[in-house]
Amino acid sequence: MSKITVTDLNGKPREIEAEVGLSLMEVIRDNDFDDLAAICGGCCSCCTCHVFVDENWADKLPPREEDEESLLEDSDHYDAALSRLSCQVEFDDSMDGLKVTIAPEG
Repeated sequence: MSKITVTDLNGKPREIEAEVGLSLMEVIRDNDFDDLAAICGGCCSCCTCHVFVDENWADKLPPREEDEESLLEDSDHYDAALSRLSCQVEFDDSMDGLKVTIAPEG
């Protein structure tokens, strides 16, 4: 199984196993990260699963769709290069070693 590193809101990184075919949001949520609210459950209708992708990975992920971009642009913590909604990133084997940081809400 592939692994990713998730840094929580306190700055503590933790390496977790990631199952191919799940969204990044599901992987993080299923590994008990309380910092990731994911209120809409992956419907791309909120911004509570916002993460910052490590700069070394930003160009390796599929590009954002228009709905994702619109929601992120309204976030107080939007970073044009690194922000992603974790519900919109489907995890696959090419993402083994991915590093993300959970973004503050708001």
